[in-house]
Amino acid sequence: MQQMTLADFTRELSGNAPVPGGGGAAALCGALAAALSSMVASLTVGKKKYEAVREDMDALIRDAGRLRKEFLSLIDEDAEAFKPLAAAYRLPHWTEEEKAARRNEMEQALRRAAESPLRILEKTREAMALVREAAGKGSVIAVSDAGCAAAILEAAARCAALNVTVNTRLMEDQETAGGLERRSQEILSECQAESESIYLSVGSFLQRNQ
Repeated sequence: MQQMTLADFTRELSGNAPVPGGGGAAALCGALAAALSSMVASLTVGKKKYEAVREDMDALIRDAGRLRKEFLSLIDEDAEAFKPLAAAYRLPHWTEEEKAARRNEMEQALRRAAESPLRILEKTREAMALVREAAGKGSVIAVSDAGCAAAILEAAARCAALNVTVNTRLMEDQETAGGLERRSQEILSECQAESESIYLSVGSFLQRNQ
């Protein structure tokens, strides 16, 4: 899916197929935020005023490029993670043996389906650190783009967290489900707090420098 045009991807997203869905949209948001972070750094590199942070910005561009590609890969990974779950739902469940086999397949598929958006969440937290650096060290002419990246990443984190929950709530293994859910909420809280901090900081800067 990452090779699709934006027009094709959004057309697929708007259809009645289960994938791409919220998880894929969250990963795309992550890729957009990583790209915006790289944009801020790219607009900073080469400017005499910011020579002191040249190495930091070069590193940010490399890290943001890697994350952008990883987020795009997660669009496909999230779609692939749903396939075993869709197959498990279609398994016969008339006899007790069939019911037991179906429950086992469902449990494994639900776990895989929850782990995929959790990886998106983990990448979102990693990307947020780059946004913080871009907002703090990057060129002031692009600081609003860093604020946009922070807002988009929070949206990605919220979407990914919901996609964890929609699967963990159906798992019978409450210990595993609880661990995945706690991890998800922990990362979401961190991302929300960091996004709000960056966004308000950028907004305050723009107000002071009208």
